Amino acid sequence: MDIFAFLFMISSCSLVFLSDFSNAADIITQSQSLRDDMTLVSKDGSFELGFFNPGSSKNRYLGIWFKNIPVQTVVWVANRLKPINDSSGVLMLNNSGSLVLLSQNSTIVAWSANSTNQASNPIVQLLDSGNLVVRDEKEENLENYLWQSFDYPCDSLLPGMKLGWDSRTGQEWRLSAWKSPDDPSPGELTYAIPHNNYPELVMKKGSEKYFRTGPWNGHVYSGVLSTPAENPLLL
Repeated sequence: MDIFAFLFMISSCSLVFLSDFSNAADIITQSQSLRDDMTLVSKDGSFELGFFNPGSSKNRYLGIWFKNIPVQTVVWVANRLKPINDSSGVLMLNNSGSLVLLSQNSTIVAWSANSTNQASNPIVQLLDSGNLVVRDEKEENLENYLWQSFDYPCDSLLPGMKLGWDSRTGQEWRLSAWKSPDDPSPGELTYAIPHNNYPELVMKKGSEKYFRTGPWNGHVYSGVLSTPAENPLLL
């Protein structure tokens, strides 16, 4: 993906018997699974989660895309680093409540959500924002997520997502372009806030800087003429 296209994009599992659900649902419970021929759709119909082939590739990936536009535009991919080479993929909550993507008749873990939190009644839900979340069904605070895809951005920044660092945990939120239209694994082009004393947005190809905003001074980025109203996220 070239720079201008990227800038545009910015604006052990113990198994149980699983039942499937009809398409157009937005939730998976611990007794259900999402197979390769199924999708989740957010309540307002804006986003869809399912399996897809990027470009001319025969590999299968689990991703989220805008539902109601003519050209499929993928905004998040789960298994960027480990594609599935057939239609055996299944997304499920295992016995411990962790979200996992399995392949090869549920013998290989292609991807798993990085969460140590557990719930008595975990569910997976695709929100109207495009955020895929794991939460406790009985939790009164619907925004108390055990895990969320917004914490693991790919090449697209949706409203509600963030770029920056959490100094307490070391977690970084950054964008990385696809390697190619056929391969969603992380490419050389990145957009991030380097972890230093003066926060600024930097676009790089490998180690070479292509663009930087200049440091944030509390009001504006010093190197650009106009600045978004929101402050950079530094926790």
